[in-house]
Amino acid sequence: MAESRGPVAPKDPTAKRPFYYVMKDKEICPLPQPDGRGITFIYESDGRLKASAKLVGNLEDEKMLDELFNVDTFRKQVHSVGVSIQKAGDPVKARFAFQMYGHKDPYNSGTTLAMDIDTDGMEMVMELDKYEWSDDDNVVGQIRFEFPEPGIMAKVSVAFYLNDGYTAPEQKEDKEVDYNGDAYKKMIGKSLMQKGNVHRLKAAIEKARRGERVEFACLGGSITQGAGAIPINTGCYAYNAFKGFCDIAGRGYEDNVGYTKAGVGGTPSEVGILRYVHDVTDNGRKAPDVVVVEFAVNDEGDETKGEFFDSLVRMIYNSPQKPAVVLLYSVFVDGYNLQDRLKCVGEAYHLPMVSIKDAVYDQFYLSEEDGGVVSKRRYFYDMFHPTNVGHRIMADGLINMFRAADASDDEDDFDISGVTPPKGAEFENIYFVDRANIDKTKAVISYDCGDFTGHSDEVQFVERDLDLKGTPEFDANWRYEGKGGNAVFKAKIKCSALVIAYMDSASPEVGTVEVYVNGEKKLTIDPHIIGWAHCNAYIAHRGGPAAETDVEIVVPEKDKDKRFTFLGFGIVD
Repeated sequence: MAESRGPVAPKDPTAKRPFYYVMKDKEICPLPQPDGRGITFIYESDGRLKASAKLVGNLEDEKMLDELFNVDTFRKQVHSVGVSIQKAGDPVKARFAFQMYGHKDPYNSGTTLAMDIDTDGMEMVMELDKYEWSDDDNVVGQIRFEFPEPGIMAKVSVAFYLNDGYTAPEQKEDKEVDYNGDAYKKMIGKSLMQKGNVHRLKAAIEKARRGERVEFACLGGSITQGAGAIPINTGCYAYNAFKGFCDIAGRGYEDNVGYTKAGVGGTPSEVGILRYVHDVTDNGRKAPDVVVVEFAVNDEGDETKGEFFDSLVRMIYNSPQKPAVVLLYSVFVDGYNLQDRLKCVGEAYHLPMVSIKDAVYDQFYLSEEDGGVVSKRRYFYDMFHPTNVGHRIMADGLINMFRAADASDDEDDFDISGVTPPKGAEFENIYFVDRANIDKTKAVISYDCGDFTGHSDEVQFVERDLDLKGTPEFDANWRYEGKGGNAVFKAKIKCSALVIAYMDSASPEVGTVEVYVNGEKKLTIDPHIIGWAHCNAYIAHRGGPAAETDVEIVVPEKDKDKRFTFLGFGIVD
C-alpha cells in the first residue's frame, strides 16, 4: 500500500494580520428553537460590540472603538473575522452568522455573513470583501452560533483581523479565580451592604430545616433571567443562590424548597410589579418565603425614579406569607447601577441588601498583590451581563448574607406600616388585568376592544425556573391587526391610577397608539423607541381618589395599516 504523503511544496502561510478578540473562550449553550436546532444569540448593537472589544480585546483607541458601531466604518477597519468553536467529544457541523441591521427593517434588510464551521477548535476565517453587502446596512447587529440541536456546551472565540494601517493591542490572558482564597472571601464580604432585620430569613431557613415547604424566588431583569450564564437555567446566580440556601438549611435541592426564577430582560420594576402575582406567586398558587429583588441596573426605565421599586418592595413584604425580601444590586461593566437611588428603601425597611458593585468594582483595578481577585474580562459576558464566574460571585454574595443571618440572634419582625415610604408607594396595591381576567375584574365596569381582537405571539419569551425552553410573557394580550375598522380599545375603569402595558418592536409593520383618559390625550406610545420585542409599561393616569375613568387606546390614522399589541392594564383602585 502506497504511503500517504502531503504536498511536495506546501504553500507558505499567509502572514497573519494584526487582530484583537471580541470573544475569547466564551462559554455558550445554544437554546432550543422551534425547528429543533439550537442557537446562541449574542447581540452586538447599542454599544455592545464596542464594549466587548474594550473588555476582551484590550482595545483602547476611541476612534477604532467608535468605528465598530456603523457598518461602513466597521468594514473600513475590519478585514476579516476569525472564528473557532470548541466542544468536547466528536465535532459537529455548526454555523456562524454575523448579521448587520438595516435602515428600513432592522432585522431583515441588512447583510448576514455566514459560514459553516466544525466544532474542533480550528479557526476559520471569513474575509469581508468576499461577501455581497446590502445597500441598506446600518449598524452591526448580532452574532449567532447555530447548532443542529440545543444544549451543546462549547467555547467560542471571535477575532477581528485588521485592514492595513490599523494596529492592534497586545492580547492578554487572565488568571483563574481562586474561590477558596482569602482575597476572594474578603471580596465577597464587601458585598454585604446591610444585614438588616434577620427575623424573616431565619424563619425561612428554620422552616426548611424542619422539612416544611419553603418557596425561594428571584425577581428581576435579564441578569435574573440568567443572561450570560451557561447554561442559563443552572449557571445563573438565582439557581446557585437557591442551592446555597438549601445547603444552609441542610436540605436536598427541591426536596422541600421550591425554586422560582422570574427574570425578564430589559424590564424595570415598573413592569416587575405587574408580573409579580403571575410570575412569582403563580396567580396565588405559591406563597414565597424568600424573594430576591434585582432591578438595580434596569430601573432607569422606571418613570417614577424609585416609586415603583418602593411600591413593589412593600407589596411583597406586606403579603400574607410575610416573606423575607432581599435587595440585590448588580452592576454593569462601566460601574453603573442605581443602588444610591434605591438603597434608601432597604434602609427604611431594615431589609438585607447585597451590593455586587461594592464587592467587585474597586478590585477590578487592583493587581493580584494588592487584592485583585477577578478581572472585568472574567466577570462580564458583555457590557451588561455576568459570565458564569460573575453569576457565581453574585450567588456567593447572597449565600454570604444568608449565612450571616443564620448566625445572628433572632429579633422581632420589623413592621413597616408606620414607615413613610422613602420613594412613595402609590402603586403598592396595583394589580394586572389582561384578556384572561378582565371579565372577572370589578374595577373594569365596561370595555369594548373594537378591532383589538387578535392575539399576538410576538411577545417576549423567557426561560423560567429550570426550563431551557422560552415561555411567552404576557400571553393573554390583545392585538390590533392593522386592517382598519374600529381601531379603538375603550374601557371604563374605577381607579386612582392606571398603567398601560404593551409590546415594543423593531418591525416597521408595528405602529403607534395614543392613550386618552377622560377625553384628554395622555400618551403617545411608540413601540420603536426601545427597538426590540420587549414588554413595557407607562403610567396613563394617577392621583386623587378612585373614580370612574374613561380610557381609550387609539390607533392614529397614519398607522391603521400596522399592528399593535396591548398587554393589559395595571390598576390601582
